[in-house]
Amino acid sequence: MEARAIQRTVRQSARKMRLVIDQIRGRAVPEAYAILRFSKKLAAKQIHKVLKSAVANAEQRALRENAALDVDQLRVSYAVVNEGSTLKRFTPAAMGRASPIKKRTSHVEIHVWGDAETRSPKAPPAKGAKAAKTEAKAPPARAGSKKGKGTKTKKSGASKKKGSK
Repeated sequence: MEARAIQRTVRQSARKMRLVIDQIRGRAVPEAYAILRFSKKLAAKQIHKVLKSAVANAEQRALRENAALDVDQLRVSYAVVNEGSTLKRFTPAAMGRASPIKKRTSHVEIHVWGDAETRSPKAPPAKGAKAAKTEAKAPPARAGSKKGKGTKTKKSGASKKKGSK
C-alpha cells in the first residue's frame, strides 16, 4: 500500500529543508515522527505535517480498498524537497540603489509504503455443491480450437432450391 502527500510553496528554502528530510528517508513512520518531533529545525514542523498527511492518505486508501493496514508498519519510501518559485523583493541600499532579496519557497513530497492485507468478506460463500455445479456446467475446451469460433455446418441443397424459382 503506497500513499503520498505533497505540500507546495512552503516558505522556506529547499536547502534548509533537505537537511531534515534526509534524516527521515527510509525510516519507519514512528521513528520518523520521533526524529521530527525532537528536531530543532523549523523545517521539521512542515515536514511533520506532510508525513502526517501521507499516513492519513494511506489509511483512507486502505479503507477504500477494504485492506487491513497497520500504521506502525509503514515506512518512508520516498522523501524529497524540490525548489519552488522564488519571490523577488527589493530593499533600499546606499546611494539610491536597491539590493534584491530572494524569498525562496520549496515543495515537499513524501511517499509512505507498507504491506496491506486484504480483508475477506464477512460471510464468505460456501465452497460446496454450488461451486461443483458451476464447474460441471462449463464445457471442456477442445485442444487446438479457438474460443468463440463455432463449427461450420453445410447447408443442404433443399434449402437452396426453396429460395430460387
